[in-house]
Amino acid sequence: MKQTSRLTLIAVLIFSIFILAACGPAATGQTAALPAGDTAVADTASTADTAVVVPVSAVTNAAAPAPAVAPAQTGATLDLQAAQDTLVSLYERVNPAVVNIQVTIADSTTSLPNNINPGDLPEGHPFSGPQYGQGSGFVYNKDGYIITNNHVVADASAITVVFSNGTEVDATLVGTDPDSDLAVIKVDVPADQLTTVSVGDSESLKVGQFVIAIGNPFGLDGSMTSGIVSGLGRTLPAEARTVSGNQFSIPDIIQTDAAINPGNSGGPLLNLDGEVIGVNTAIATNVGTFSGVGYAVPAETVNQVVPQLIEKGQIEHPWIGISGREMNRALAEAMNLDANQHGVLVVEVVPNGPSDKAGLRGSNSEVTIDGFQVMVGGDIIVGIDDQPVNEFDNLLSYIVQKTAVGDTVNLTVLRNGEQIQVPVTMEARPAE
Repeated sequence: MKQTSRLTLIAVLIFSIFILAACGPAATGQTAALPAGDTAVADTASTADTAVVVPVSAVTNAAAPAPAVAPAQTGATLDLQAAQDTLVSLYERVNPAVVNIQVTIADSTTSLPNNINPGDLPEGHPFSGPQYGQGSGFVYNKDGYIITNNHVVADASAITVVFSNGTEVDATLVGTDPDSDLAVIKVDVPADQLTTVSVGDSESLKVGQFVIAIGNPFGLDGSMTSGIVSGLGRTLPAEARTVSGNQFSIPDIIQTDAAINPGNSGGPLLNLDGEVIGVNTAIATNVGTFSGVGYAVPAETVNQVVPQLIEKGQIEHPWIGISGREMNRALAEAMNLDANQHGVLVVEVVPNGPSDKAGLRGSNSEVTIDGFQVMVGGDIIVGIDDQPVNEFDNLLSYIVQKTAVGDTVNLTVLRNGEQIQVPVTMEARPAE
């Protein structure tokens, strides 16, 4: 069923209480769409009579008793039922593909305070033995590959996968990518016993679309929450850093208000067609639990990273070798440019990196803006391969999702008030 139909259903689910309270019975004659395989239900209120059986001996000249009438159902009630059926059907189809991942970390002494000998610790001390953790994941294909977060399994000495039916299976680590916080593990399970879930399209997402999260928050396996896409194009810090110490970012992150808590990490964020449009990864919180802001790595990054992890166990990220900052009004005015000039100001060009070899220019002077020293004067990237670059995420997400090591991209650069084209050949991001 098309996603637009399902969005209508969930919209009715949210707003129907206002319809019932303020508008009276809904108009009849519409059709409520249901998930594929279900029977469509007419939205017309039922007024059919219920058959009444009367014994012959009871028939007299008196008026026959009034037939019983089935309780009327409003169109809104039927739409609510259809919306509920959509969510139930989605859960029943997808939940068998979602797994609970339990990990053992054998060496927990690396986090010991200085000058503390592990042998001096009493048995049961938090640092004296193995540590345990858990997260979520989902079955990627019938070969037994499972997608999760890097931070769920990266340090594990043992990994156990628990399926929705309670089956427990040991898993092996296939590959990890700290820079996208994605990882792949594998279980040896017959294909006919595996339920998979497909990875969908995150590029066409819009703020306001309904999404579903399924995972294992606080170990509560198979928990389902719902919400909307709250924002797009967010960035999260990655583990890797540049040679100058600046931290790389994970681009194009999806923000959602679907409840995500510890244990949800690595589980799927789904559209109403039951397709994975993101991998739940992090939350913004001051209290350690969900505060209304959750983050998911987008499906486009999953499609770029996971096949390489399965094939090679690791991934080479393309890199152009710059650090920069988004243009704003204050920067533009300091550089004598139009106040509405957008793009990414090149602050630093890494020596002998791809952009340095291509002749890109970094900032060369400082100005004071609101009391802070800010570098200015470098090239301003306003496009990449004819795609506009209005903010840093536009540049970073294109490089991560659309290019590979060895590809050449054409940067549209504003230099000294004129636009020029600068071809840059991608190289592998260096180790920290």
